[in-house]
Amino acid sequence: MQALRTRAACVARRTRPTAQRTSRSYASESHGHDHHHAPEVAEGLGTAFYVFAALVPASYIGYSISRPGANGEPSAGSRWLSRNFDYFNDWEVRNTLRTNIFEQAAHDKHLLMYSGKSTHVELKTPELFNSGSPWSVPAGHLPNLDHVTEHYRKQAAAEEDRKFQKLAEKSKQEQESSS
Repeated sequence: MQALRTRAACVARRTRPTAQRTSRSYASESHGHDHHHAPEVAEGLGTAFYVFAALVPASYIGYSISRPGANGEPSAGSRWLSRNFDYFNDWEVRNTLRTNIFEQAAHDKHLLMYSGKSTHVELKTPELFNSGSPWSVPAGHLPNLDHVTEHYRKQAAAEEDRKFQKLAEKSKQEQESSS
C-alpha cells in the first residue's frame, strides 16, 4: 500500500504546475490608474499630396501642348520654341560651320603628321660617351669619341629615309588602287 501511495503522490506532483504562473502586466496597466490615451493631433495632408495634386493637371496641360495639330501642323510648344529661340532656326548654318571646322581639323592633322621631321639627333647625355673609369688613364689621354656621335646621327638619318620610302610606296599603292 505504501508503494501505491508513493506512486500516486509522484503522479500528482507531475500534473501540478511547479511554479505559479503569473499574468503579464503592461506599463499602461500599472499603478492602478485608468487608461490614458495619447492626445489627438490634427495632421495635415502633407506636401507630397499637394505636389501630386498639382502634377495631375500640369501633366495633362503639358501633354496637350506637346501634341501636334489636327492637320499635322507643329505643336503649340514647338511653335513657341521656334519663335523665341533662334538656336532652332539656324540649324543649317550651324551644320555648315561644324562641317568646316571638321574639315579644317582634318587638314591640319594631315599637315602635322606628314610634315618632314628634323634630322638632328638629340643626344640627351653626350657626356656618357666620355665617362668611364679614371683609373689607369694618364691625364689628357681620353679618346675623342666624336666619330661615335656622328655614326649614330647617320644611322638615325638612314632609318628616317627608310621610313619615308616605305610611306611613299604605300601612298602610291593606295592611289593606284583607288584609281
